[in-house]
Order: sequence, then C-alpha cells, then structure tokens
Amino acid sequence: MSVLVASDLDRTLIYSAAALGLEMPDAEAPRLLCVETYGGKPLSYVTETAAGLLAELVRTSVFVPTTTRTVEQYRRIRLPGPAPRFAICANGGQLLVDGEPDADWHQRVRGAVDDGCAPLEEVRAHLSATADPVWLLKERVAEELFAYLVVRRELLPEGYVKELTQWADPRGWTVSLQGRKLYAVPKPLTKSAAVAEIKSRTGADEVLAAGDSLLDTDLLLAADHAWRPGHGELADIGWSAPQLTVVEEKGVAAGEAIVRALGERSSVTWARARSQIIRAVSRGRD
Repeated sequence: MSVLVASDLDRTLIYSAAALGLEMPDAEAPRLLCVETYGGKPLSYVTETAAGLLAELVRTSVFVPTTTRTVEQYRRIRLPGPAPRFAICANGGQLLVDGEPDADWHQRVRGAVDDGCAPLEEVRAHLSATADPVWLLKERVAEELFAYLVVRRELLPEGYVKELTQWADPRGWTVSLQGRKLYAVPKPLTKSAAVAEIKSRTGADEVLAAGDSLLDTDLLLAADHAWRPGHGELADIGWSAPQLTVVEEKGVAAGEAIVRALGERSSVTWARARSQIIRAVSRGRD
C-alpha cells in the first residue's frame, strides 16, 4: 500500500523570516535550516527537526510539493531528502515529472480554463483599474494562467477582497489573500485535480494533504486525511472538514507539527499494509 502526501509549501511547510512566528525567548528558538535563496539571500526556512522528518517522509511516501508558485519560483526551493518525482506548481496548472513540466497535462488544464472562465486579460484589466498605488507594490501574471497582486497588506482596504471576490465569482474565478499576495485564479485550476492525476499514475492507496489557504480547500477536501496550521487564511475563517486536523502551533512550529503528523500517518498506513501482506503470506503457507 502506497501513500501519496501532497502538501502546500509557503506558510504550511516552509516559512519566510516574516512568517516564522518565533514568539519564544531567543535562547529557546529552534535551529533553522534555509531551504530557499533568492538573489543570493536566504528566503525560506524549516526547523532542523522538520528537515529530518521531511527527508524521511520523502523517502517513505510519494511526496508531492503542491504550490501556487510558478515553476521558476518552485525551482529555488531545495527541500531535504531525495528530489520528489512529482511536483505541482501554478495551483495545478503545471505538473512536474522528474523536474520537467508535463505538456499534455498543461494543455488539458488550459483547455478547461479557456472553456469555463472569463479571459485572463479581463481579470488583469479589472485588477489594474481597481488597485490603488497607495497599497499596490507589484502586478504579476503566473504561467499565463492567473494573476496576483503584491500589496501592502496593512494599507489594503477592508472591503477590497470581498468586492473583488463578488466580481470574480460569476466570471469563474477565485480570490485568495495569502500574506502580501492577492491571487485571482480560475476555478478549474485546482491542486486536487493534479493530485488525482498523480494518484492515478502511481496507484497510491491513500492521500494525505496539508495547506493553509482558501486555494488549498479543494486539496484538503479530496484527501483521506488532511491537516492545516493554526494560522493562515483558513484559520482566520475557522474552516474545518470531517477529515481535517488542525494543529495548535503557528508559524514555523506548525510546519514541524504538520510534517510530523504526515509522517506518523504514513507510517501507520505502511505498517498496516505490511501486516496484511504478512498475514496473506502466512495463510498461503497454511
């Protein structure tokens, strides 16, 4: 029995300096391992304990990094352990196999987006027209599939996200605010669809998942067991589901708690499968 572990990255497993949430005395802070650099500077971290747990999880399961990042942004990350065979980028728009985009998958996703959603250019135009330079830092397009704004969150008007959501929803788009990034993503562009494709290819028996944002809800709902941290977009609205476990920790400590929980569940599944195989062999001998 094989286990597929699909986990969001930013603010779920890996954390920028601003998101670490180290509220304990400095002398009690955990040792950190840098897993991403940008412009020659360290950018994202995990605890050293989480790094060891993650390396073991990568070796013992079909571990799938599952992110809204572009392929280029994902390739900056160096997770502990062997390189995963599969990775999901662009919120499901890109499926990497041995580090390279699967062209057939990308074409299928683009077709679904084109058929069911307002054009990207319409959404970009609306974002440009409604964004205020007072709080807007950057406008970006990812993989020619979706758009996002980098904002000064403390200056973002309270009602802007709600108004954008109401405008985007009938046009087939989803809105999500994660840290300083405000995403507008086509509804057919989902992490869960890409995970289902990988599950089909690998024959995995059980899916475990973790995430912290609205863009992760489909992923968490599609999993057999799921986890989210005590911080983030889903925590802010108190989102839950029957198969979901909420870890109490926040910040980088939550990342450690989540990877430990994923590893423990994966081990339980593997031990159960091993026991079933042993019993089957024993019955055959009898």
